[in-house]
Amino acid sequence: MFMLPELPYAYDALVPTISADTLHLHHDKHHAAYVKTLNELLAEKGGETPESLEAVIRDAARGGGKLFNNAAQAWNHGFFWGAMSPKSDQAEGDLRAAIKASFGDAAALGEALVKEGAAHFGSGWVWLVSDRAGKLSIKSTHDAHNMVAEADATPLLVCDLWEHSYYLDYKNDRKAYLEAWFKELPNWSLAASQLRAATGTGEGWRYPAPNGQDSSSTSRAA
Repeated sequence: MFMLPELPYAYDALVPTISADTLHLHHDKHHAAYVKTLNELLAEKGGETPESLEAVIRDAARGGGKLFNNAAQAWNHGFFWGAMSPKSDQAEGDLRAAIKASFGDAAALGEALVKEGAAHFGSGWVWLVSDRAGKLSIKSTHDAHNMVAEADATPLLVCDLWEHSYYLDYKNDRKAYLEAWFKELPNWSLAASQLRAATGTGEGWRYPAPNGQDSSSTSRAA
């Protein structure tokens, strides 16, 4: 069975951008519910234990439905925890060069991410992604959809656009949430690692395997 990974930081580590109350609700209730339902659906299907959550998502993406939604949401939340850091610094090296080539500078990247996320209708996610050549872009996806089943889009960062991720702290002001998030929380070390994976020189982030046997966990992404 798949496990709910622990947060890679304390519940109050992201204050004041994200409150401890929000993280308790978001991680302990919402993410946990997706993992619980995912395991129940897999048990109903029977058969062998999946080798990875990524494999479940790719297989379920063909038909969509409840299994895909819960598998993808479990993955999205795991990556989201890792995409944030209490000690966010700056993009450096190849990542900084890629940001400059694709957006001009980090400020322009932030403006593009905030604009895309604030304008997104309904629930979903806003992503910084890279293609295989290292070209960066901003994408938003609805509901549970993510980049796992995309052939040429590796996620570098993601911000949750579902209301439960920000409503306790920002009410209905999603733009203020996104602005604060980009200013304070991006894990540029994870983004740099993901860029290497996108261009074929590294290994990408993976959700912990069933029974916690994967060496790549969200706790190592921060």
